[in-house]
Amino acid sequence: MANKKWTLDKAHSEIQFKVKHLMITTVTGTFTQYEGVVETQGDDFSNAKVSFTADTASVSTGNTDRDGHLKSADFFNVEQYPSLKFESTRIEKKDDNTYKLYGDMTIKNITKNIQLDVEFSGLVKDPWGNTKAGVIVSGKINRKDFDLTWNVVTEAGGLLVGEDVKITCEVQLAEVAAEAVA
Repeated sequence: MANKKWTLDKAHSEIQFKVKHLMITTVTGTFTQYEGVVETQGDDFSNAKVSFTADTASVSTGNTDRDGHLKSADFFNVEQYPSLKFESTRIEKKDDNTYKLYGDMTIKNITKNIQLDVEFSGLVKDPWGNTKAGVIVSGKINRKDFDLTWNVVTEAGGLLVGEDVKITCEVQLAEVAAEAVA
């Protein structure tokens, strides 16, 4: 079976995270600049190798002041750590459409093994004859594990920013033509 290479279709993908604010509401952020490659054996994603990189300076929450704070040394420190990375270490197939994805996440030069849930949405040919695959990736990390520790205690004794970061990615992959892979 021939190896296949897939790239993230940025026009049809979203890379998001969600964090509690004041412990009563959730703030959603995105990364707008990122690259991802998946290598498979044929159309079988059960042994896929996944590589993903996001430009930390592309973080966006819809609030300029908050985005500036996230880019500062209090959080991502984008000048010293311009990217975050994920490299898969293994995939465990749960059933026909669900997988557990294990891999190394690196933020601020701190690497931790994490696990993510993957829902495979299927394969389809687009109107131009390109093969596309859809996946939904979700999981949770603790931001303090990656030295993203800034916080403030509120007057009521709660925290301004939650520690758990929910990851939610709607991803469309585009198969790279065989001649481009060789």
